Amino acid sequence: MNKPGGYPKVSVVICALNEEQNLPHVLPRVPEWVDEVLLVDGHSTDSTVEVAGKLRSGIRTIYQSGKGKGNALKCGIRRATGDIIVTLDADGETSPEDIPRFIEPLLDGYEFAKGSRLMDGRPPSMSWHRWFGNKVLAITSNILYGTRYTDVCSGYNAYWKSTFQRLNPRRDGFEVEQEILAKATKAGLKVVEVNHRDNGRIGSASKVSAFYQGFVDLIVIIRERFCD
Repeated sequence: MNKPGGYPKVSVVICALNEEQNLPHVLPRVPEWVDEVLLVDGHSTDSTVEVAGKLRSGIRTIYQSGKGKGNALKCGIRRATGDIIVTLDADGETSPEDIPRFIEPLLDGYEFAKGSRLMDGRPPSMSWHRWFGNKVLAITSNILYGTRYTDVCSGYNAYWKSTFQRLNPRRDGFEVEQEILAKATKAGLKVVEVNHRDNGRIGSASKVSAFYQGFVDLIVIIRERFCD
């Protein structure tokens, strides 16, 4: 498939740490017309980097400067050359085929297209306790910021690179997603929620505790509401 007409340069940023099992379910499905694919490696101890190079010709590998999803995201976007940045999960939970659905709103005037896994209810791949935790975070965020989002934790997002630079997130962990959304809302940016599939993690265990991360996310949502 050729690149859709009217698309500016698009960079896909994938943050990965020991994801050799899952990358075969992700990289081959990224559309060939994407201008740039960056793998931000968190100093993996498995064959993540080697596997990525075999799966995607021309992929750029960047080693993050510190630790955490937020640090990796900032490292990758800083080095990206695209006008539009699309962030994908490396664990296979998100479907690369949905990328055009995130780009189109940006071309229609939105500044941030944020993913949602929960617009159609609980995905079959999501446990009840994770679904409940995500709902609590979304409701809390909506009350504090006057929004109506269904999901504030999805890592599938797209924004103009200039938008991300303007928001200048500080957090280095997974809670960077809540920080970005909070700052975008407070700045009055045009944000649209994009429904996407949640396939569930394909292989290996998650590297974070859902309970601990949920608590951190909640604190960040509250703090960002009342800080400048």
